Amino acid sequence: MAFKEWFTVCEALGHGVQDLIIRKGGIHEGKGGFEFIHDEFYLFPTLFHKQAEQIQEPARQWMPGTEKKVWDLGETVLIKYRCSVERCELISDWQQVLELVGRHVYAEELLRDRFDWEGKGMDAGCINVAYVRTEVLEKPIELSYSKAHGGCRSWLEI
Repeated sequence: MAFKEWFTVCEALGHGVQDLIIRKGGIHEGKGGFEFIHDEFYLFPTLFHKQAEQIQEPARQWMPGTEKKVWDLGETVLIKYRCSVERCELISDWQQVLELVGRHVYAEELLRDRFDWEGKGMDAGCINVAYVRTEVLEKPIELSYSKAHGGCRSWLEI
């Protein structure tokens, strides 16, 4: 299984700058909402044109040299990292979210938007956090990007 995450966040995890993933969920998570449902997964890097505005230094150094919003069909996507989940929690206290500063590169405004968002089976005023150990793969997995990799969902079978 692979977890879709912004390219820059994948790099922050892979370089040890970040040791957790904070997620509310994608549009296509289903009625039950988002959960970290796998104990181990590969990181599938996604492109998003506003990543630079929604992350903190030092992650901006890893911005892909493109303004593309998505990978092109047939383009090679490198899967370079695998994560193991040490523990997960649903945080419903904004102060606890703020106490995670220094362990991630997400901008506070982005986290507040995610924390306050409600829909697709997820309540406002909470956010999922997975504390992870990230391993750099000896040899990256090369995938040819296809329509099956797209969409606003968090999990992909690769």
